[in-house]
Amino acid sequence: MHHHFYIYIYLVLLAINNSAITATTVADSEPMIFNEDVIDEFIENEIQQGFPGAALIVTRFGQVLKQSVYGYKLKYDENATIIKEPQLVTLDTMFDLASLTKMYATNYALMHLVEQGALNVDDPVKKYIPQYSGCNPKNECREARLIKDLLTHTAGYAPSVGFYNPASVPPDLFSQEKNKTEEIIETKLEFQRPRGGDQIPLYSDIDYMLLGLVVEHISGMSIDQYVANNIYQKLDLKHTLFNPLNTNNNYQKSDFAATELNGNTRNHTISFPNVRTHVLQGEVHDEKSFYSMHGLSGHAGLFSNLYDMSILTQIMLNDGTYGNVKFWSKNIQDLFLTPYPYDPTFGLGWRLNRNKSLSWFGLHASDDAYGHTGWTGTCTVIDPKYSMAITLLTNKRHTPCINGTFDGEKYETGKYGKIMTLVYESMLLHKDSPEKL
Repeated sequence: MHHHFYIYIYLVLLAINNSAITATTVADSEPMIFNEDVIDEFIENEIQQGFPGAALIVTRFGQVLKQSVYGYKLKYDENATIIKEPQLVTLDTMFDLASLTKMYATNYALMHLVEQGALNVDDPVKKYIPQYSGCNPKNECREARLIKDLLTHTAGYAPSVGFYNPASVPPDLFSQEKNKTEEIIETKLEFQRPRGGDQIPLYSDIDYMLLGLVVEHISGMSIDQYVANNIYQKLDLKHTLFNPLNTNNNYQKSDFAATELNGNTRNHTISFPNVRTHVLQGEVHDEKSFYSMHGLSGHAGLFSNLYDMSILTQIMLNDGTYGNVKFWSKNIQDLFLTPYPYDPTFGLGWRLNRNKSLSWFGLHASDDAYGHTGWTGTCTVIDPKYSMAITLLTNKRHTPCINGTFDGEKYETGKYGKIMTLVYESMLLHKDSPEKL
């Protein structure tokens, strides 16, 4: 159970070699206070109560302050029975990032394209996807949609569309083939409501599926190739990729945190052609990504681990650079972090802590904090006020599903906010304390 103890020993040994790991001295101030036991005890307690697995990394001023894992990457079989030898989460376990894909693949690609002058967010989508034209009966026209509308979730699309399931879409929208799905999104899928103006954002996977296609059209590369060539390889990130079980990647199922116990059936209550029924491990859970986009989509499909996420979040804290590589400039990053007037929790894709209404930021994140969450149980909080990034990766869906609800959903660790709160409090970065650097 307490394998974070061994990681602690490992970190102590690391600290002997590199004192920056556990206590970072900033200028001439005293070392930062970090009482991390509170966090460990809280998560370990939830693991003992039944939460499956979690991995947490905290960086501050560019240093890793905490890197800990808890519980199991594989705990149940497809009969919802606890297996004989559950497999522990390790420091390099890879997780299905789900909607964190929208930020750390698609948004990073888009910011990079803006930096190169290949994309302007104020342009119509049609400029980059010529076939993106035509109107709904209600005269809602594709030509009017701007890149920015997709980024702020105000283009007017439904939150999701079950392209992969013939029972949930009309025949002309059914697709389990990437090229066909792309054609449907670019030329057939209708809008649910008007665009932009004073519309409140309505979070939609479709917006990011389409933004992924924008990246592909501009660059002539699939989204996975674009981010691999232009971002991940430049940082030597070996564990951040799409479709990781493809034979050329040298990864196997046991390298991953498992998700749903019965594929996409929600405990055998959902069926459609080709539906998976096995324990998912190393395959993207998201149905639109897996069945309709072959795992390569702008909204879901990316996998990563703690170390790689600490580098990816650090790029933002560094205003677009890492080491000697510049991915985008600060003014472009600031543009993507601009609050949307009618709902300031939305930037361009990024979710912002502006009005404290998103509970997953916890109680103490600054007004300038931003981040994103993923359905599988993933969350990142980036807080420039404190030069801090927190990534919490969990496999909360790797639990029995009863009446459409996963057991893992009831725990605080899978709601993120409590853990974020504890991270700030363990460093005394909360309201009543004299503020640390």
